[in-house]
Amino acid sequence: MAPSTQGQPLYIRMHENDDVAIVANDGGLPAGTAFPCGLTLREPVPQGHKVALVDLAAGAPVRRYDVVIGHAVNAIPAGCWVNEFKLRMPEPPALSNLPVATRRPEPLPPLEGYSFQGYRNADGSVGSRNLLAITTTVQCVSGVVEHAVRRIREELLPRYPNVDGVVGIEHGYGCGVAIDAPDAVVPIRTLRNIALNPNFGGTAMVVSLGCEKLQPDRLLPPGTLPAGAEPEFGLVTLQDDRHVGFESMIRSIMEMAEAHLDRLNRRQRETCPASDLVVGLQCGGSDAFSGVTANPALGFASDLLVRAGATVMFSEVTEVRDGIDQLTARAATPEVADALIRQMRWYDDYLAQGQVDRSANTTPGNKKGGLSNIVEKAMGSIVKSGSAPISGVVAPGERAATRGLLYAATPASDFICGTLQLAAGCNLEVFTTGRGTPYGLAEVPVIKVATRSDLARRWHDLMDVDAGRIATGEATIEDVGWELFRLMLDVAGGAKRTWAEKWKLHNSLVLFNPAPVT
Repeated sequence: MAPSTQGQPLYIRMHENDDVAIVANDGGLPAGTAFPCGLTLREPVPQGHKVALVDLAAGAPVRRYDVVIGHAVNAIPAGCWVNEFKLRMPEPPALSNLPVATRRPEPLPPLEGYSFQGYRNADGSVGSRNLLAITTTVQCVSGVVEHAVRRIREELLPRYPNVDGVVGIEHGYGCGVAIDAPDAVVPIRTLRNIALNPNFGGTAMVVSLGCEKLQPDRLLPPGTLPAGAEPEFGLVTLQDDRHVGFESMIRSIMEMAEAHLDRLNRRQRETCPASDLVVGLQCGGSDAFSGVTANPALGFASDLLVRAGATVMFSEVTEVRDGIDQLTARAATPEVADALIRQMRWYDDYLAQGQVDRSANTTPGNKKGGLSNIVEKAMGSIVKSGSAPISGVVAPGERAATRGLLYAATPASDFICGTLQLAAGCNLEVFTTGRGTPYGLAEVPVIKVATRSDLARRWHDLMDVDAGRIATGEATIEDVGWELFRLMLDVAGGAKRTWAEKWKLHNSLVLFNPAPVT
């Protein structure tokens, strides 16, 4: 990194072997700009975009993060802008002959003495919020549930001050689907495990239509709920003969909701160790700074969480696929490495069925932010997982069963990834962004981290943390990592609310359904 003198041209090179660096100055730099090292720009380069540090011959590999992110389509002289049009993407790494559990770093010392005020559940999990969730078995009932939730919020919640809110778990599933197809297990177990999210306190309230394929006993079969929680299961079926008119349906939902609210209202926050955190990590609207500022800081915080005994989940298959060798090397055991490979192979096949590959991942915003292709994007994405060994793999829709750093296999879609992390049991999510997105979830708090200070200034009441200070030298990765770690404890314990919570910015849940629709 060049010195961070105000107004001085600044570029950031990630590794000494890199052929390119990104321009860090707000607004980019014009042609003719000379850096202190003697490099001169031959053409304008936007902020976050790459400049060639050396002359690159046609066909030459181009390295960033000490990884080949592409090959030059034509010769690229030093000082030229390197963008997606000038690179040919490499083939994906093979899923055979990978390093397996070869990286054995010295274990980091335990991090003790950190806690938050959470809601302890019967199954031992801990909620960061105390919410009444109304699960649905089919999209047909969504309008009715939305109306009921509005009434509950206005008429009932004021009488239950210890309950943070009510959410309807609405979705586009339940009917018109091949429900016995092998992959239909993914959306079904996703919905089942969302109902068991720690923030819902072990209460399962379900609204069914009656004729749907996803019947309530298939969604939540006997024995699904934690021991002692079965009596808290509640079901309202709209097609029951006892319902005469719309108001009858709403009355049934509200009467059942009142019983659940009474139980939830008796819950109190208690001191819980940081090991009870289950944190989902995600990035969206990524740019070239994601892998320089926000994600490295989040990776440092991830290591702190693991040292404290917490559970941390990173995800997004296409955004780690090109670094599979890094992941299998970090696997705690050969079995974990095998599970990682299985998830990558399954997703390769899934994309091939749709006649696309991983290159379909990058968005116009990613490219405008300086990311030339999915290889470059993946290298910056993986960094948020930190350096801890990967102790387990969570398949789509499953709930995490072990602690430590986990890989939760999900598509890269923000909304599907968030939905699957909810199912995996997260009680908090951290979301990094470079281009900016008002993403949020009603079910868990979402901490938003800006990769650039310019975004943090412009979206001052949407971004919770400015990681752009790392690029200018105002803060270190460690500084922002510790800031994030402490903020997670404060948010999980209710001492602070995120901007997404304050504005009630709640994205809809989106199920991943790889099975056919009939």
